[in-house]
Amino acid sequence: MVIFRKKDDTDDGSLPSPEIEKLDETIRSAGLPEPVEKVALKEIGKLAKTSPAAAEYTIGMNYLDYLLTLPWNRKTEDNLDIGRAESILDEEHYGLNEIKDRILEYLAVRILKHSRKHRILVVDDEKMTRLNLDHVLSKEGYHIETAANGEEALRRMEESAFDLVITDLKMEKVDGMGVLDRARHADPPIEVIVITGYATVDSAVEAMQKGSYQYISKPFKLNDIRQTVKSALDKKSSRLAARGPILCLAGPPGTGKTSLGLSIARSLEKKFIRISLAGVKDEAEIRGHRRSYVGAMPGRIIQEIRRAESRNPVFMLDELDKIGQDFKGDPAAALLELLDPEQNTTFFDHYLDVGFDLSEVMFITTANTVDRIPGPLRDRLEVLHLAGYTEGEKEHIAFDHLIPRAVKEAGLMNNQLTFDTDAVHSIIREYTREAGLRDLQRQIDAVCRKVARLHLDGRTGEAGVRITPELVRQFLGPRRFFFEAAEAKDRLGIATGLAWTEAGGEIISVEATRMKGRGQLILTGSLGNVMKESAQAALSYIRGNTGLLNLSEDFFDTIDLHIHVPAGAIPKDGPSAGLTIAIALISLLTGRPARRDHALTGELTLSGRVLPVGGIKDKALAAHRAGIGTVVFPARNDSDVTSIPQEIRDEIRIILVHDLHEIIDTVLR
Repeated sequence: MVIFRKKDDTDDGSLPSPEIEKLDETIRSAGLPEPVEKVALKEIGKLAKTSPAAAEYTIGMNYLDYLLTLPWNRKTEDNLDIGRAESILDEEHYGLNEIKDRILEYLAVRILKHSRKHRILVVDDEKMTRLNLDHVLSKEGYHIETAANGEEALRRMEESAFDLVITDLKMEKVDGMGVLDRARHADPPIEVIVITGYATVDSAVEAMQKGSYQYISKPFKLNDIRQTVKSALDKKSSRLAARGPILCLAGPPGTGKTSLGLSIARSLEKKFIRISLAGVKDEAEIRGHRRSYVGAMPGRIIQEIRRAESRNPVFMLDELDKIGQDFKGDPAAALLELLDPEQNTTFFDHYLDVGFDLSEVMFITTANTVDRIPGPLRDRLEVLHLAGYTEGEKEHIAFDHLIPRAVKEAGLMNNQLTFDTDAVHSIIREYTREAGLRDLQRQIDAVCRKVARLHLDGRTGEAGVRITPELVRQFLGPRRFFFEAAEAKDRLGIATGLAWTEAGGEIISVEATRMKGRGQLILTGSLGNVMKESAQAALSYIRGNTGLLNLSEDFFDTIDLHIHVPAGAIPKDGPSAGLTIAIALISLLTGRPARRDHALTGELTLSGRVLPVGGIKDKALAAHRAGIGTVVFPARNDSDVTSIPQEIRDEIRIILVHDLHEIIDTVLR
């Protein structure tokens, strides 16, 4: 194509520069999608009329460079070996069975879709044509069925689904156009190739207008049919390919969310991209800037896709719950199109100004809690909860992963440093109390650094150092954590509760005391509105059931009650403390000490019903870490109890209750 510049006062009538002509040729041969090529050629036309010294010229060249370097058609082939993927996930991550099962389910779907034989229906009133097509296409690995006329073809399409129909045009009763109409109205629509010995321009135009993939006149070459069929089925496969799932890995810090994304990419042999959304407040970081702005550039999504040079990577959006919002727009709203499988086939970046297909990207998001993710965005995610690790799992991970890594990073070799099982157990129980593994890694690193220094001072000897519990205390100092709740003395007005935080499950104590007064309820401990209402509801239940609790009806007239939850500098809120507050008050008012090795969680109604709460697995793990022997859960959480690891259920007693009065005699002495 010859392009002429707009003539102006400085124009000498010369042809476009060789740079423009070469760029035009590059665009036409790049195999860009048709809408993208149209936009690129339009931009070339503008550049041909623009002086190379103008700023717009540079902006246009940069834009075309971006269009040409994006992976519009480039992608990596998935490694669909499910056994290999399972071994990689097991090798790099101990536990997390639910997450690994979900990934393997995704792989199984991909494998079945790729291995399924395409079904083709051949419709022709000439027997020899049917036999020839059946013979040729069966050798290509397709499943072939034949029909001698249009009526039989319609019946076959009603009975079973086909991917492609090859139909003659001239047939009695129902002709090829009738077959074409029925196929295009199927769900999903069937690709159709029309073949005829009576080809006319009018019939060809009509067939193409009705959606025929190809119109071929007889006699035809079988090789041409073979290529046309392959092209049609490739188009259909790309349109109906398994969409990438939108997974959200939610759990406490240090539970392996980010590293799990890396393992998924490795098991599939896909490119891996990770961007952190923590603190992102500008919508343009997601969608890019319009080219009318100085220094405009695409958003982070398109930038990373370009770097990956693949249109189907594993894309991790980290810290989704920490995304911000200010006057520059709402980035979370900009993610709605990105994370919707029905919309991201044409993700629109402001800089590109054309849609980019992200439907084959496997998106993985991470968050500590899903509560902060806006509802419409959370609705697009498949949330997989990662609870904390049990002590047994931490021990396995320490020996298999954390200790070898720490020894290597400290410059030591395996024969210079070994850990006893009791030493690792001591670090887990006495120096860490977390759902994840980060603090455990820090403590192991600290031990290795101490040994490295001893080695340089010549105090380790040839046999190296064997870490025992005594050496752990020598290196790390006095133990940091004790089983305060489980080992504490049973006292009046103090009950042990279970709470859930972003860092996993936690043990809390609820203290209640009384003094002379005029019926005032005092609440301290930086409690939120929900916990304050739970305390009010617990007191109202007690005042409404004085007969059941053997209390005088006017007991509250001459006293004040003070409820306090220690660690007052830490804000606390949530409905799950209602049961614990009620037990603390009943213990105080009835003079019966509460058992400190019993922990409770549950929302309480005014009638005493115990309603279900969340975070059951995390709370059970926290109770086990703290040495609690018995936990009380709402009966309607019985389905959640099955998610608690069996080793935890074997070591703690779990009581399920419907009503508060059921556990008063169990929890109070």
